[in-house]
Amino acid sequence: MNLTKMLKEYFGFDKFKGDQEAIIRNVISGNDTFVLMPTGGGKSLCYQLPSLLMEGTAIVISPLIALMKNQVDVINGMSDEEGVAHYLNSSLNKAAIDMVKNDIQKGKTKLLYVAPESLTKEEYVDFLKTCKISFYAIDEAHCISEWGHDFRPEYRRIRPIMNEIGQAPVIALTATATDKVRTDIKKSLGILDAHEFKSSFNRPNLYYEVRSKTKDIDKQIVKYILQNPGKSGIIYCLSRKKVEELSAVLCANNIKAAPYHAGLDTLTRSTTQDDFLMERIDVIVATIAFGMGIDKPDVRFVIHYDIPKSLEGYYQETGRAGRDGGEGNCIAFYSYKDLQKLEKFMEGKPVAEQDIGRQLLQETAAYAESSVCRRRMLLHYFGEEYNKDNCGSCDNCLHPKVKKEAGEELLIILKSILAIKEDFRTDYVIDFVTGRATDDIVAHKHDQLEEFGLGEDQERKLLNPVIRQALIAGYLKKEVENYGLLKVTAAGKRFIKHPTSFMIVEDNEFSDVDDEDASEGRGSVLDPALYAMLKDLRRDVANKVKLPPYVIFMDTSLEQMATVYPITLEELQNIQGVGAGKARKFGKEFIELIKKHCKENEIERPEDLRVRTVAKKSMLKVKIIQGIDRQVALDDIANAQGLDFEELLDEIEAIVYSGTKINIDYFIEDVMDDDHVDDIYDYFMESESDDLDAAMDELGDDYTEDEVRLVRIKFLSEMAN
Repeated sequence: MNLTKMLKEYFGFDKFKGDQEAIIRNVISGNDTFVLMPTGGGKSLCYQLPSLLMEGTAIVISPLIALMKNQVDVINGMSDEEGVAHYLNSSLNKAAIDMVKNDIQKGKTKLLYVAPESLTKEEYVDFLKTCKISFYAIDEAHCISEWGHDFRPEYRRIRPIMNEIGQAPVIALTATATDKVRTDIKKSLGILDAHEFKSSFNRPNLYYEVRSKTKDIDKQIVKYILQNPGKSGIIYCLSRKKVEELSAVLCANNIKAAPYHAGLDTLTRSTTQDDFLMERIDVIVATIAFGMGIDKPDVRFVIHYDIPKSLEGYYQETGRAGRDGGEGNCIAFYSYKDLQKLEKFMEGKPVAEQDIGRQLLQETAAYAESSVCRRRMLLHYFGEEYNKDNCGSCDNCLHPKVKKEAGEELLIILKSILAIKEDFRTDYVIDFVTGRATDDIVAHKHDQLEEFGLGEDQERKLLNPVIRQALIAGYLKKEVENYGLLKVTAAGKRFIKHPTSFMIVEDNEFSDVDDEDASEGRGSVLDPALYAMLKDLRRDVANKVKLPPYVIFMDTSLEQMATVYPITLEELQNIQGVGAGKARKFGKEFIELIKKHCKENEIERPEDLRVRTVAKKSMLKVKIIQGIDRQVALDDIANAQGLDFEELLDEIEAIVYSGTKINIDYFIEDVMDDDHVDDIYDYFMESESDDLDAAMDELGDDYTEDEVRLVRIKFLSEMAN
């Protein structure tokens, strides 16, 4: 059979990629087949073409409803006849299901996509028993394994159901699988003798970078996208809440973006996918529910807002970039706090599951923290060696660290691992080497061994990279399926007998300092000359309108203005304590002054100033304002929103300080004496400061703090807004 001719006829391609032709011949010959091929390698063709050439209907089991629709449209679009490809899943009504069954019975349908959940339905199993099945294709086959990054229990039931429907060859396909996962898949599907086709995992066109996750992460992302206008990208977040928040921030900065997660209805998700494919939007912000099977070849960047739970997940998600062989930038943000958070999520799960989850997380942390070539680390994880010293396309290779000699440390580690009978993991080994007599070590009596504490003067932060790089160099191996125990290889034993030089690079440092300054746009230095001029202007404006200066703008607002130099009313609203109303009322003179100062002094303004933020508590603020508009008692609003009274006052103060006018007279009249109100109001009218402690000192014990705060809110709302 001339497969190249068939490929041209059906798909319009002149030649096969990689192992595609050999895989297809193997399937047509009726053999079980296992395909390990990276995202973008052309996996789907390996079952699509043989299904069109073989007698009967091929069943493709896939967890991805998006992929089903996408691929069914593609196949049907190539054919003159309708119904060559169909799918059965929860999105179809009874009439549509009957039409699918009818087309299969008539022999029209060569390719049937089924979700694993649908395959377990008795009515479908009974129907498929009556059909001629050419072969079964299990897509995303890593879902079968608990060691895979997307384990789905329903995948474990596939083999018994196939047995029930009827025997036919099986082709299992996955884009990511370690040796452990590969064995797991074949065992679970009963295809231990399958012909294996393994493509290289190296994607030379992808650039990998890991950045420290600080509080200005949103600004970094906005800035990156604005510097790459019109390019398609996917941003992955772990939580739906973060997806919604970040998507709103991007839209506020005139970036065509949309959220995507499992909590959205089917129509919204489907519209968002179509908009992304048709380039009506540039960026999708998503949980990992998105992108699997979205065949968009020109995704130019994939950003991980949160570090993924496993390197397999990371590899698969980054693999959606640059599938056309063009530019593909993969940027991940990493912080140790995120790692701790993910570990905490595992609590309460079965112990074995926690154990697997923690090991997968540790591999991801090692990838993020290491200064070794990222490509080399990724490929090593998937059992592939990369022998170049510098890939030239990851942050670690573009900014290489100075190598240091660690032959002595390696020797100590190898001897220690043998002393404790190669039966422990990295953390235990490091505790043993550094002489930490933990409860575990004492229980095993390992503190009594002469090798205990051989490296007591070594720093833990140096020993970690020694172990990681010894694994890559082949002196150690890690038994992943056996709890990640460290074993010394033959090369490691030779090293003990004849030690040589062992050069390593130290790990990257990731600070967990919360970058408050960056989040407020105050990362750079206050301009004292401008700050003085802004204070003078504020005093002049205050005199003109006969109000205390702090009513115009707070000191913190002026400090930020003198740091980030806003020169439009829109930019001014990014300043803390400045809302749209306040910007319109007082802002014009201030931005004119800043503009003039920048021009005269040739000041280059921080570019990230243009980043518009979206208040995370905006819905809470809206509810509070709505409650006040309806004259609901403030304590009732607090109860309804789950706040105590002081917290509610904090929120209301933030609302009025940013320039929104509200009227709480109805509540003040109910709870306060008129004379008290007048006294406090007069105090703020004459005071140079809105400081609460100063007001309490001046006004004396006759007034409670809540009363002073309520009147201060009334005063600011009436005078400043």
